Amino acid sequence: MTTCDERTLRTAREQYWAENDFGADGGDSLKWVTVKAFGIPFKIPNTEGRRRAVRVHDLHHVVTGYKTDLRGEAEIGAWELATGCFRRPAAFVLNLLVISFGFFLAPRRLVRAWARGRRSRNLYGVPYDDALLAQTVEATRRGLGLHPAPPPARATDAVGFGLAWLGSLPLLALPTAPLLALFVAVWWLL
Repeated sequence: MTTCDERTLRTAREQYWAENDFGADGGDSLKWVTVKAFGIPFKIPNTEGRRRAVRVHDLHHVVTGYKTDLRGEAEIGAWELATGCFRRPAAFVLNLLVISFGFFLAPRRLVRAWARGRRSRNLYGVPYDDALLAQTVEATRRGLGLHPAPPPARATDAVGFGLAWLGSLPLLALPTAPLLALFVAVWWLL
């Protein structure tokens, strides 16, 4: 994470969208968005709840520095859950889903992100307006308690993350259910 970023959140967000090919509005105007899991693309509805959550989620990517690959999304998912994203159902469910997968790819990184989240705050309760977007990235990081050097994870962080991950496991079955149904159908037909 850059230690002193004087770009506004608006400017940094637009650069983040451009770097990730998310379009001029970050995909906000799309009815369906394409999400990739393990290189397999699938579409999900871009509901109003998802839009509200993603607007803030994108700012979280900017201030935390987590990437948009599956590991990075799992890290930010762990961070957002630990900071308390429960009032945004779309964020809560999507974050649980991504940590259920991400755990198998980068468990230590997720525990570190969880630890970082336990010691910082998120933007979900802050009005998403021009005043927020005019803040600098650095001022926002300071306001959220995001320090340049993330804190080390403690045993309590590992336990907390482990409980969240266990709670996410039922969601892990959702994307695999159609494949399982296809497998069972083919097996019965043969």
